[in-house]
Amino acid sequence: MPELPEVETTRRGIAPHLEGQTVRSVSVRNGRLRWPVPEDLAVQLEGEVIRSVERRAKYLFLNLDSGSVIVHLGMSGSLRIITDDSAALTHDHVELVLHSGVRLRYNDPRRFGCWLWAPNPSTHPLIASLGPEPLAPEFNGAYLYRRSRGKSTAVKSFIMDGHVVVGVGNIYANEALFKAGIHSRRQAGRVSLSRYRRLVEVVQETLTAAILMGGTTLRDFVNSDGQPGYFAQSLLVYGRGGQPCPECQATLREIRMNQRTTIYCTRCQR
Repeated sequence: MPELPEVETTRRGIAPHLEGQTVRSVSVRNGRLRWPVPEDLAVQLEGEVIRSVERRAKYLFLNLDSGSVIVHLGMSGSLRIITDDSAALTHDHVELVLHSGVRLRYNDPRRFGCWLWAPNPSTHPLIASLGPEPLAPEFNGAYLYRRSRGKSTAVKSFIMDGHVVVGVGNIYANEALFKAGIHSRRQAGRVSLSRYRRLVEVVQETLTAAILMGGTTLRDFVNSDGQPGYFAQSLLVYGRGGQPCPECQATLREIRMNQRTTIYCTRCQR
């Protein structure tokens, strides 16, 4: 599933081709996504200028004067800028044609993403209750400490809750907790302020590095028929269950928490 760094890399890849461009036409080849594509999407977009492309959590906003298209890539979705005459593929469900001749094509084999219209995306039910961005100033140790008081839920589940903070997916939660030396199962309410400050630091370091790596290794957004390559990550613990810990050489343990793979070191994390 595309996570926040991949979505941010996607935003950076498509924005230069879209911003300031007028939508000439909209084609919806299959509107049966996670939620149905609005039947009047073409009416809302055609003739309008895309003012900006923004990201909130793992949602992309194509902002126009009258509102915004909310795009989510779901589990298998991708966006491509098309500048040649290549035919649409089987799973190319939505396409915007701009007056420049460029086309934005949305491919989603599993159809679990979305294309929705909102006059004000910040008040849309999918967006309104989201927590702060992990790279924003309001996401800090004091904030996590305050939100966690009295919480008996595991700290890994706590930081993956999009109402607490957005964009800390499973891979990044595993990596950040290892770097911070915090056991994934420790109750969120029993983590100290100083340890939350350290956790915020490594969450931000991990996501920033992933975004930078994605920006340099993601496959070209123009005229590509494949799925995004995303970034070749250098992961310390995720995907390494049963292997030696990179710090102490103890065997990394792999368990399931809330149906997600969780890997940790029994010595380094407490």
